Amino acid sequence: MPDLPDSDPDAAKEAAGRVAPESDAERRRRRARFLRELAEARELRDRVQPRRAKVARLRHAMRMRTFRW
Repeated sequence: MPDLPDSDPDAAKEAAGRVAPESDAERRRRRARFLRELAEARELRDRVQPRRAKVARLRHAMRMRTFRW
C-alpha cells in the first residue's frame, strides 16, 4: 500500500505497528477538531431539517428540566 501524502499520519504509524504514545496536546488537538466537525455537522443538519431540529431542542429542554442533579 503506497503512502499517500494526504493520508493520516496516525493511520500510517498504526499500519506499520510502531505507534508512539500520543501527547496530551495531540489528543486535545484531535478532540478539538472532532468536536468542531461534530458541531458543524449538527448545524448543517439543523439547517436542512428545521422541524426535526426544533423537536430535538424541545426534547432536550424537557430532559434537562426533569433531570435530577
